[in-house]
Amino acid sequence: MPAKIRKNKLEIEYSFDFELVGVRTSLKGYKLAWYLNRMLHTRLAKQKDLEVHLKKGTAAYDHYAFITPPNALHLFRNRPIDAESGAPALVPEFPHFDYVLMTQSEEKLTGNRLQEYLREVPSVELAALIPLSALKSKETFIF
Repeated sequence: MPAKIRKNKLEIEYSFDFELVGVRTSLKGYKLAWYLNRMLHTRLAKQKDLEVHLKKGTAAYDHYAFITPPNALHLFRNRPIDAESGAPALVPEFPHFDYVLMTQSEEKLTGNRLQEYLREVPSVELAALIPLSALKSKETFIF
């Protein structure tokens, strides 16, 4: 009788040391990035699209980023580039947001301060903190 093979399961716990702010606006991504660059004195620049692997294929989302050693600021479009693909929003729990702003900072540019800046941008209808505890899809933002 052959010996049974023992299977081990690897469990990884991630540290979610970032904040997410949802933005509702009619602005294009490059224009919102331009406003943020002027207000925050950053240099958000277009990056390779964020590809998310789904059960029925992959979906791509616009991505802008500004990264310095202690800080990172990412701007993602919440809707997939190919809208007809039927892919869900990047943050499916909050599909009403047009963009998601992710901040990781040692200097603590907090979500509350970021919301204040975003509310000063023309055409921004809503800027709200997205509670990580309400997200099942937060692993999407680990990269």
